[in-house]
Amino acid sequence: MTERYTDVLEMYDMEVLGIRRGRGAWILDTDRGCRLLKEYRGTARRLEFESEVLRVLRGSSGLKADQYIRSREEELFTSAGDGTRFVLKEWFGDRECNLKEYSEIRSAVTRIGMLHQLLRRVEMRPEWNMGSIIGRTMAEEMARHNRELKRARTFISEKRGKTEFELWVIEGHSAFFEQALEAARGLKEMEEEGSLPRFLCHGDMDQHHVLMGSHYVAIVEYNRMHLGLQAEDLYRFMRKVMEKHNWNLRLGSMMLDAYERILPMTKEERKTLYYLFLYPEKYWKQINYYYNANKAWLPARNIDKLKGLKEQEAARQAFLREIK
Repeated sequence: MTERYTDVLEMYDMEVLGIRRGRGAWILDTDRGCRLLKEYRGTARRLEFESEVLRVLRGSSGLKADQYIRSREEELFTSAGDGTRFVLKEWFGDRECNLKEYSEIRSAVTRIGMLHQLLRRVEMRPEWNMGSIIGRTMAEEMARHNRELKRARTFISEKRGKTEFELWVIEGHSAFFEQALEAARGLKEMEEEGSLPRFLCHGDMDQHHVLMGSHYVAIVEYNRMHLGLQAEDLYRFMRKVMEKHNWNLRLGSMMLDAYERILPMTKEERKTLYYLFLYPEKYWKQINYYYNANKAWLPARNIDKLKGLKEQEAARQAFLREIK
């Protein structure tokens, strides 16, 4: 650890016993417990927002979050000599959720339901009216992605001597683009009807942000928390799981059951979840990466991912029929 980090640590009321590298941060063993120190590039208002919301989660049975720790000067961030800003958070030495273990998947989804339940109790404040909190709607995001799919398809169609990746894109485009249009259209209609209540969401829910403790589960990293559709959180976690398990219907039903035992979904929320799953996000990601990178060459794994989408499509469609 460099001198600038050690200078920052002296600004906090704790004794550091050990230091190790984490994912883009430093994990500290201290006399106050496990801590995480990382650079912060956001605004002070955003940080105050996150800190206030996370207080709601403090004391929740079986669910923990990475609370911010104020410095000796009662500041949420500290600055090194070169101006770099840092935040210190309560942390957990536990491993990430294992998506191969059904019991851990169920525990994770249960805690996502608990998190959503608690976040619904948070009343929005006028000072939280920031772009990072109240941004685009999901329908707007889908519409933007659809324009990108259309541009990429036009570009590839006009090319001569297409690569293997481009041929796979053309082969799957018609079916996937139709799904993308239907999903965007369906969500937009629901938004216009006013049938989609917006609540605070985690914003980046995946297995990397779900840590499995011995008697608790910790959901961490709320830097993308925003006002939106909580079904987005559930979708993002479930999609990762379903892709790894070839869209196993029994597993999908188990996750939905675990979530709804905590927070039952309305008919509109189930419909929202259907449209989120209908949107071919992985297909869009591959094409977006291609279009914004070196179009002359892509690693073989990108071709394999497109092939994998085709291989899993029948199972994915069966799951969509199940949740529709």
